[in-house]
Amino acid sequence: MDSILVTGGTPLNGKIAIAGAKNAALALMPAALLSEEPLTLTNAPRLSDIATMTALLRSLGVEVTSMQDGKVQVLSSHAMTSTTADYEIVRKMRASNLVLGPLLARHHQAVVSLPGGCAIGARPMDIHVTALEAMGAEIELKDGYLHARAQGGLKGARVPLRFASVGATENVLMAATLAKGTTVIENAAREPEIVDLAECLRRMGAHIEGEGTNTITIEGVDRLGAATHPVVTDRIELGTYMLAPVFAGGEVECLGGRLDLVGSFVEKLDVAGVDVSETEHGLKVKRRTDRAQAVDVTTEVFPGFPTDLQAQMMAMLCTANGTSVLEEKIFENRFMHAPELIRMGANIEVHGGVATVRGVDRLKGAPVMATDLRASVSLILAGLAAEGETTVSRIYHLDRGYEHIEEKLRGVGARIERVSA
Repeated sequence: MDSILVTGGTPLNGKIAIAGAKNAALALMPAALLSEEPLTLTNAPRLSDIATMTALLRSLGVEVTSMQDGKVQVLSSHAMTSTTADYEIVRKMRASNLVLGPLLARHHQAVVSLPGGCAIGARPMDIHVTALEAMGAEIELKDGYLHARAQGGLKGARVPLRFASVGATENVLMAATLAKGTTVIENAAREPEIVDLAECLRRMGAHIEGEGTNTITIEGVDRLGAATHPVVTDRIELGTYMLAPVFAGGEVECLGGRLDLVGSFVEKLDVAGVDVSETEHGLKVKRRTDRAQAVDVTTEVFPGFPTDLQAQMMAMLCTANGTSVLEEKIFENRFMHAPELIRMGANIEVHGGVATVRGVDRLKGAPVMATDLRASVSLILAGLAAEGETTVSRIYHLDRGYEHIEEKLRGVGARIERVSA
C-alpha cells in the first residue's frame, strides 16, 4: 500500500493550479441521466471518486468518454440499460446516491443501494427519501436497497428540508427539473456546488430560480437537452493549498482561486495573520509573521466555515501562537486526525464535538495514519511544517479528492514523494 513521505522545513514559492471541484462534478455527472442528449463537462477533476461515479453510470448504460487526459467528460444516457445502482459500486462513495433523483425523474423508478464513503458520520438518507416522497415517489428500504417508484412521474411540490443538506438539495433539484408543475425547495443548501449544478441544468433547458439562497424554485419541463458546462473551481482543494505556505512559509499563488468560494475561510486566515490577495489569475497567500496566531473556528453550512477544511485548519493551528477552539457542528467523528497530530507533538484535547488546540513551537515528523480524505491531507500539510520526516499511510483516501498532490507541492518546492510498499 502506498504512503506519502514529507520532509519539512522548506519554504514554498510558486503557483499551484486548482482543479475543478470534486463535489460539483459528482453531482453534475448524474445530471446526464436527465437527458437523452450528451452532457459535456470541462475542467473535470481526475480523481478516484470520479472514476467510481463513471463506473456507476456505465453500469446503468451511460456512455462516458474522457478526453484531454480526463479534463473533459462527455456523458450520454441515450441507451440506458438499467435503473439499479449496485452495492458493489455504491458502497465506495457517498455521492452515488445522487443517481436516485434523476432516475426517478426520467424513468420513474430506481433501485439504489445505501451508499458508503468516509467514516465521518451517519449522513442519513432519510432527508433525501422524505423530500422525494413529497414529490409523489414511493420508496421502500429492502435488503439495503432503496426501491423507488413514481407512478406517472414526479409532481412539483413544496419540499422543506429539515437540514440544509447539500446532497438532498442536489437530488431534489435534479428530480424537479422533469417533474410536473412547480417545486419549491425550502431550507436549501447554498453551497457553490449547488449554484454550479443549477447553472448546468439551466444550460440543459431547466427553469430554475433562487440557487445560492435558501429557497430554490424549479418549474418542471418536458425534456432536457445537450449542454457543455465548466466545473467550478474546487474550493476545498483551494483552501487546502492556500494553507500550504502558512505551514511552510513562503508565498503561493493558487491559480483559479476566487474569494467568493472561500469567504469565511479567508476571514479566519486574516485573524490568524495570513495575507490573501487577489491576482489576475487567482489568489496569492503568505504569512504576515513567522508564526500564525490562534483563532477559534466553528464549522457551519455555507457560507460558514466548511467542515471539509476543519482538519487542515486544526493542523495549522497546532503551531499557532495561543490557544484555539474548534467546534465541529456538521459531522460527528470528524476529529479522528487529532490523535495522529498528537503523535507529531501537537497539544490537542477533544471533548465530543469540541477540540482545544494549544499551539506548540514545532511539530516533529512521525509515522501517521490517514483516517479519511481531509484528515489525510491535513497530515501532509503538518509534515511540511514538521522537523524531520513524516510518513502518511493509508493514503487511498487522498486520491479520492486530490489529483497529483505530490506534483503540485513539489512544483512549489516541497520535499514530498509517494512511496510504494
